[in-house]
Amino acid sequence: MPSGGSPRDAVEGLRGSLKPRILYATPEMADFVKTGGLGEVAASLPRALRQHYDVRILIPGYRQVVERHPDMTVVAHLAGSAEMPPCDLGLIETGDGLPVYIILNSGLYERDGSPYGDQGVDFPDNDLRFGRLSLAAAELAQGVDPDWRADLLHLNDWQTALAPAYLAWRGLRTPTVLTIHNLAYQGLFPWENLGRLGVPESAFHIDGVEFYGKLSFLKAGLYYSSHVTTVSETYAHEITTPEFGCGLDGLLRTRAHQGRLAGILNGIDESWDPRTDPHLATRFEPDDWKGKRANADAVRTRFGLGVSRGPLFAIVSRLVHQKGVDLTLAAAESIVAEGGQLVVTGQGEPRFEAAFLDLARRHPGAVGVRVGFEETDAHRMFAGSDFLLMPSRFEPCGLAQMYAQRFGSLPIVHRTGGLADTVEDGVTGFLFGEASLKGLSGAIRRAFDTFASKRRLGAMRRNAMAREFGWDRAADSYSSLYTRAVGNGADLMRGRAVA
Repeated sequence: MPSGGSPRDAVEGLRGSLKPRILYATPEMADFVKTGGLGEVAASLPRALRQHYDVRILIPGYRQVVERHPDMTVVAHLAGSAEMPPCDLGLIETGDGLPVYIILNSGLYERDGSPYGDQGVDFPDNDLRFGRLSLAAAELAQGVDPDWRADLLHLNDWQTALAPAYLAWRGLRTPTVLTIHNLAYQGLFPWENLGRLGVPESAFHIDGVEFYGKLSFLKAGLYYSSHVTTVSETYAHEITTPEFGCGLDGLLRTRAHQGRLAGILNGIDESWDPRTDPHLATRFEPDDWKGKRANADAVRTRFGLGVSRGPLFAIVSRLVHQKGVDLTLAAAESIVAEGGQLVVTGQGEPRFEAAFLDLARRHPGAVGVRVGFEETDAHRMFAGSDFLLMPSRFEPCGLAQMYAQRFGSLPIVHRTGGLADTVEDGVTGFLFGEASLKGLSGAIRRAFDTFASKRRLGAMRRNAMAREFGWDRAADSYSSLYTRAVGNGADLMRGRAVA
């Protein structure tokens, strides 16, 4: 803990400012633990909002969190509810002063594996683990911490989506914003689990938490929250269609018709800058293609590739069907035959991991694969590659295509979700319309043609590196949404005076 006082002392000055108080509840945050884009967003967006809001984070007390902060301040005790056990509520502060609440219960959260499971298998009690997270968020709106009460809950994905329902069932009217980072993950559990989560039987209904005979955390959030957002404008439209709506498109169309569904594009952290990135073999600026080649050389050495004058293609991704990696596997032979090279890092479905390793064995010196993820490898791959392959079948937002453009690597992407919103075809990358081998192969052909023209390649690289993907625009959009949800400052101050 930083010297000079407790976390409560450090944030005391905010309490008198009458800034709206936002609780940002999330199952992961990159400061402590992340499995994907949500962790990155949770580390960046709240910080971008702090200029205008008193923002605090709420996360579970995973082992990675507790071991780093063994002496954290306990600010409240959360009573048990139904079969959800009692917990303590800790408060810590990040190095830049962002307050973070931690739910402390070793039985629920201090486990091996990821936040959600171990060795690819979900924890069987995830309903209790994330029901407890959702309930803690609702309790912070209720005033369980006597020195801070949330004016608005900003919730993320199914793991926090029961919070608006708990508020409704307790007769509380605190406004809530639920952000969907991926609609495919819905938090589905047997209906028999209602009682152990304290869900009233009357809520197990089409207008409530019921989804095809199961209890759905995400459905509850969509139904009870004040407003729903997702992470790109195109994805906000896509999820109102049967193709992308995962069975929830009807409810989402209703929310859109009510003006309660919005798409707000994610940003990326300013640290993704080739001029300053400490992970790179050589830092570089636009037009410094010698510096970019130095990173390409480092990547080739790291992945066991030979010297080449051909283009270097990269995949930095979860190796799962959604990401279209089967399409990339099908296109890989032609990439190698044309004189290109391919480097892959990521992990996911065992069948895809094995297929990429086999591809590397069959093409030594042309294909390099590292199953797993290392931060330095990823940064250097964005910096050293000529093209990023990202043929996702659907992509709510995506961050890799933004990282790649900042480093002058041109994304080859399916025209869907956030990919369509962040890559300009023929200007900063290549888009294709049909999620098929034919569609991907056509875009790869265009990439090879561009690589053959130094003038065109340089122009596209400069365009890509000039793109602005910071968080200011997203923060402004969320600020407008919060204002609509909470009301103006005078209303907020009157509400506090009554309280």
